[in-house]
Amino acid sequence: MAGHRPHRYRHPLRGRLAVLGALLAVLLATAAAAVAWLDRLPAEPATPAAGPPPADAATLARGAALARLANCAGCHTAPGGAALAGARALATPFGTVFAGNLTPDPATGLGHWSADDFWRALHHGRGRDGRRLVPAFPYTSFTHIGRADSDALFAWLCAQTPVAAARPPHALRWPFGSQPALAVWRVLHFRPAEAAAAPAPGPSAERGAWLVRGPGHCAECHAARNALGGRIQPEALRGGLMPMGDWEAPALACLTARPGAEGSGPPDAARSAGLVSLLRTGRHGPDSVAGPMAEVVLASTQYWPEDDLRAVAAHLARLPCPGPAERPAPPSPLSDERRALGQQLYTRHCADCHGARGEGVAGIYPALAGNRSVNLPTALNLVQALRHGGFAPATASHQRPHGMPPQFLNDDEMAAVASWVRQAWGNQGQPLGWLEVSRVPR
Repeated sequence: MAGHRPHRYRHPLRGRLAVLGALLAVLLATAAAAVAWLDRLPAEPATPAAGPPPADAATLARGAALARLANCAGCHTAPGGAALAGARALATPFGTVFAGNLTPDPATGLGHWSADDFWRALHHGRGRDGRRLVPAFPYTSFTHIGRADSDALFAWLCAQTPVAAARPPHALRWPFGSQPALAVWRVLHFRPAEAAAAPAPGPSAERGAWLVRGPGHCAECHAARNALGGRIQPEALRGGLMPMGDWEAPALACLTARPGAEGSGPPDAARSAGLVSLLRTGRHGPDSVAGPMAEVVLASTQYWPEDDLRAVAAHLARLPCPGPAERPAPPSPLSDERRALGQQLYTRHCADCHGARGEGVAGIYPALAGNRSVNLPTALNLVQALRHGGFAPATASHQRPHGMPPQFLNDDEMAAVASWVRQAWGNQGQPLGWLEVSRVPR
């Protein structure tokens, strides 16, 4: 028939897919709008003119003390570089982040920042241009620092010598580090804290809570993290693998509680004094700090006021201790062959310093019997000490601490001696095999 057009068959699935595609686009647009709204930056007063704020001697002293409490130089000083000039590479599971320049250089540092800009970085995790900062900068903790302290810290930083040092671009895998991904992360894992002034100096638990949650940013290491790097129950301080999985941060709950206590309560005087000693000198009894914590003691906690260290101990005593159901299962016993090999290696490589019974030498070599790090749920820290050596921080009371050189053992030998130490002299650690040692980041 003239003018007849052949019928075009349309598969019903094609129409359904088009509808589903449209619905998906709407859902994605709605989700993006919701994330943007939830992660919006609250209205702030207009930013004043750039330049260092006026500061008297008391304000500068307050800022210097906060810089010590927060250990700003620990991340913002590259090895061999100028103090606070940044560019230090910080490894994360998602790539490498480079710390920024905190000196008042106008081109590469804080020279054109205002006190409001700095406050937004600490409290909201936003840069001077409003962009979201990567959470390797621990604004998740620094958000607990009040405005007056933020201003004092900024004033002290502006009083430092300017250093021209540009921060290298972050080397993060896509999409980590992108603004949309950071927005989603923040909605899931970050809420700015209520702005509040710091508790008055003194050994109170309230002061300790502020120190631990805010400038001390203890949860950045001593809280477990999920697959996206979000902290899990940060205020519980239950410990866990550090972000790169190369060290285990021990639980801080129960650290100063009375022996055998469950739940929270008053601190045990001896344990509180031990924690103060550990943070001040890097060692107490059988315990000695090493690895990342040694750097913290070296650059920060040894300089804290005595009352602040006692306040931290008072706060930690309030943390609930794990109940019996949460405690590790009894360790699996070693075979006779592995026990004999581990003891032989210990006698050859370790006993001269740490003693035949793991008793150590007081004030020189740490004891291994009853050592908290030896008895952690994993042998990660012990393996790192064997592989790389163990070096305590130099402090006022231990200016030249003895160190342990690396032990040149293969993975199977390292597993054998670590397993034996974790089960000798009453220690209760699980054994490990060569495969577990080989998987420890080097």
